[in-house]
Formats: sequence, C-alpha cells, structure tokens
Amino acid sequence: MAMSSYDIIRRPVVTEKSMADMADKKYTFVVDIHANKSEIKRAVEAIFDVKVESVNTVKVNGKIKRVGVHIGKRADYKKAMVKLTSDSKTIEFFEGM
Repeated sequence: MAMSSYDIIRRPVVTEKSMADMADKKYTFVVDIHANKSEIKRAVEAIFDVKVESVNTVKVNGKIKRVGVHIGKRADYKKAMVKLTSDSKTIEFFEGM
C-alpha cells in the first residue's frame, strides 16, 4: 500500500532547538515509523515545494509512564531532520497566525 505525502509527514517538531535550526534551513518533522529517507525527501519536496539536500532520521522509543499501580508506555515514533538546499525558499509553519 503506497502512502501519500501527507501520510508520511505527520507534524513539525516545535522545540527551542528545532526553531533555532530553522535559521540554517534545517527542519524537523515527526514522520511515519515505516517511512525511509527517500520517501521522506519526496514527501517534503511535494508538500512544501522545496529542494531537499539531506535527510537524517532517528527512531525515538516511547517513555514508560506510571499512574498509581498502572504502568503504560507512550508510542514509539520517528523523527526526520531535513536540510534544504541553499537556493530553496524557507518553510513557514505559522503563516495563518
């Protein structure tokens, strides 16, 4: 089953570090856990109309959480750090605000 670009890119990661990296045209996204680097590259280029230079990924294991005697686990997820080429335009996440 082929995933669409919007199935691969879930949401942007909004942290102090990821916002600082945006000045260097590096963007961080939570992506589908089964997506590979080439699929992520194609999805970012299709959605945001930019050229991607490189993609780095990391699989993040969910934390174990406990409430009283009940123990649970947050879901695992995959992050992708995408670097754009120098001639690409920037990606604006907060255009409507």
